[in-house]
Amino acid sequence: MVVVPASQAPRSVVREIAPQIETLVIDRQPLFLAALASLLGGDPLSAHVLTASRSDVGLEIARAETLHLVFCELRADPVSGVEVVRVLTEERPDLPIILLGDETDRSELVAAISTSVAGVFTKSAAPEEFLVGVRAVLSGHRAIGSLLMDQLLERLAPPFPHETRRFANQLSPTELDILAMIGRAHSIPNIAATRGISHKTVRNHLSKIYRKLDLHGRTEAMLWATRMGLTGS
Repeated sequence: MVVVPASQAPRSVVREIAPQIETLVIDRQPLFLAALASLLGGDPLSAHVLTASRSDVGLEIARAETLHLVFCELRADPVSGVEVVRVLTEERPDLPIILLGDETDRSELVAAISTSVAGVFTKSAAPEEFLVGVRAVLSGHRAIGSLLMDQLLERLAPPFPHETRRFANQLSPTELDILAMIGRAHSIPNIAATRGISHKTVRNHLSKIYRKLDLHGRTEAMLWATRMGLTGS
């Protein structure tokens, strides 16, 4: 599993969010709904779990209840999981959403990383890994299940080694340095402090890096830095 650190200082302990974590699970499969509710309701999260088999009903619940986290099936009906992410991000930008899918949905889950989704996992993810990812998301980070990593790396991999060099040559020395720090999971405040520049300047550099490398955010930048070999000591 990959955890992408928050750009700001994250909450250090899940329990600081609230005395009890309020969650919503949207999924068409009753057995999966029950299994996930049981997992989230047990140790270590002991969450209070609301469920919905229809995504339109789930959206209404999200609008009416005080929630800390939403899980939504990628192929939710009648509103797709990606659309649920879009709608709730507009209405509740502080509410993290984790998308879940079957093994056959891996490409779509990886594509969803370019949205504001807080986490993506296959439903077959190991419970231990999944719970670690949930805790990371509750602390303000993003989490990507290990079963999606091959698909994600394949998407980011250039067709030939010389393509990596060509893309790297498009970046300035400063941009390469910042990309390397992103690859080593440094936060924006940490990069700014290290280089003696403002947070805004770091974000401007990142915007240029994303544009030049055709990346869709920090998650892809971290993995691309690894592909370029920028993260070695």
